Amino acid sequence: MDKQYTSSGMAFRIWILTATILAVVICSYEFFSFNDGNLLLFAGAIAACIIGSLPAFIVLLLLIPVIGRIHKSWQVKFSRLLFTQFLITLCYAVLGAMVSLPFINFREVVDFFCQTGLVFFAVLFGSAVLASFILLKPITDLFIENQEARLSYNDIFLSLFKQASKNLSTMETVHYADQPEQPTQSNKILTKGLITAGLILLMLIPTLFITNLINEREARQKEVVKEVSSKWASAQTISGPYIAVPYSQPGVDADNKPVIYKKQLILLANSLDVTGNIFPENRPRSIYKVLLYKSNLNLKGSFKPNWPADINTANIDLSNAKLCFGLSDFKGIEEEIMINFNGQKLSLTPGLPLNDLDTIGLSVPVAIDMDAIKAGIAFDMQVKIKGSEQLHFMPLSANSSFAIHSSWPNPSFDGNVLPNERQVNEKGFDAKWNFNQANLPFGTVLQQGNFNRSNLAFGVSMVQPADQYGKTMRSVKYAILLIGLSFALFFIVEIMQQKAFHPVQYVLVGLALVIFYTLLLSISEYLLFDQAYLIAAAATVSLITMYAKSHFSSWKTATVFAAVLSALYGFIFVLIRLEDTALIVGSIGLFIVLALVMYVSRKINWYGSSTGALAVKTSSSL
Repeated sequence: MDKQYTSSGMAFRIWILTATILAVVICSYEFFSFNDGNLLLFAGAIAACIIGSLPAFIVLLLLIPVIGRIHKSWQVKFSRLLFTQFLITLCYAVLGAMVSLPFINFREVVDFFCQTGLVFFAVLFGSAVLASFILLKPITDLFIENQEARLSYNDIFLSLFKQASKNLSTMETVHYADQPEQPTQSNKILTKGLITAGLILLMLIPTLFITNLINEREARQKEVVKEVSSKWASAQTISGPYIAVPYSQPGVDADNKPVIYKKQLILLANSLDVTGNIFPENRPRSIYKVLLYKSNLNLKGSFKPNWPADINTANIDLSNAKLCFGLSDFKGIEEEIMINFNGQKLSLTPGLPLNDLDTIGLSVPVAIDMDAIKAGIAFDMQVKIKGSEQLHFMPLSANSSFAIHSSWPNPSFDGNVLPNERQVNEKGFDAKWNFNQANLPFGTVLQQGNFNRSNLAFGVSMVQPADQYGKTMRSVKYAILLIGLSFALFFIVEIMQQKAFHPVQYVLVGLALVIFYTLLLSISEYLLFDQAYLIAAAATVSLITMYAKSHFSSWKTATVFAAVLSALYGFIFVLIRLEDTALIVGSIGLFIVLALVMYVSRKINWYGSSTGALAVKTSSSL
């Protein structure tokens, strides 16, 4: 005798099996993402899923008996069970997305909410549907009122397939005035429209994985750049030269006894002129190109400090003064750094007497006296230094000027100050910065511990025009526009041509539209983004056009698809290239697209009835 199933028992089975499948998915993700999977994690995931899904179990416990009492076929009851699970998982997805919201700006909150909600919904609903199909035979036995009419697994799946094919097929939409009105035609068109809308949302789920793939590839590129840069030299910040001299300052201790405090004074140059050339170098690594540079800098100026009133020059130990020069990475020094100082040629060695201005740098003892300082001490030096990404300077002088030239055509001037003069073209760039005592918040004599170097550096970043990841990410954000309008076009054409386009075919077209982004991402890593976009778009348009030709058996219709898809890809390409005007251009473009859709669909009889003449006779218009 066949086993008897109860509604409560079925709700329990669906609940437990769904929680188990969800736990398997969670553990699989943890294992492949972090290589950390064990039985304890799996047990904890099952327990968490069971506890968290208790409200869903209560809903199933209440609604499955209601569904079972409906006097409909078991297929209808099963579809209503799936719809119940759809609503339950939708609520969980919305709740999960709300709980996961970070504290960011409104636009990022909306994007994060939509993406996270879709992922939660896909995982939860997929687990519920899989559990229902695993339990399909017991559910069918529960829903069949005649116990003697129970079906085998083969009969169940065959029946579901036939019913789905029958319900999802699109009926003819041409009706004449002398034909009787068909009241169900409107429902069939509405059902197909809702299914198409659902497929549009479904096809957005793969775009989330593509977004993660783009982030992963971009992170990989940054890792390669960081690895190569660490072996070459990191971003360089140049400061100096400056002089550090010991200074004795009398004072009292905690017991009011006189003591002498030993400090350092920092003497900055009175004038400093820096001229230099930056020579970019592209180093290939795997499929990536890492932008590095070499530079040749000439520095000259003089020291003539203006002593503050609170400094007693008699307490300055000029015999132990050191000339200092700061930089960011010793690996960038290509040649020995020499300086002509007060008529002497000196070689700088690693090490600094203090770290107020720099933590890394070179220094050399110098022999100076007060008379020489009052008269002014001239210096000049040549520095050959290499680095990556950035070359910045610190304006440590009362009056200074910096002039930089390079053959690199894509600079980014950053830091605290923009150039006073700059010229950028395809041959390279020239930039000049000028500073005077009024621009700077310090004098030429600084006491140790009283200097804040933050927000002083300025310079240039060598920008590699490898922005394909950012542009690809922007193009993915328009996926809903591309997929939605493409599906709408197929939906309208199938109604006008009176030739049904099956949901499976919609999925295939959607996958073709999604694969466009993987083509764009992969090709753009080898070619320029514009070329990659053209190749990926041409391949996708050709594929969908040929598929439309094979289905609708009309080159005229296929040409319409090719033209519309080409226009859509061209429109999105324009939006990607635009920056400040992207919003207004996009808004106007969408308005025009909507107007065209309204114009094309104006004669379609969405209700499937006619009131005196031919309602729709446009099947041959395409």
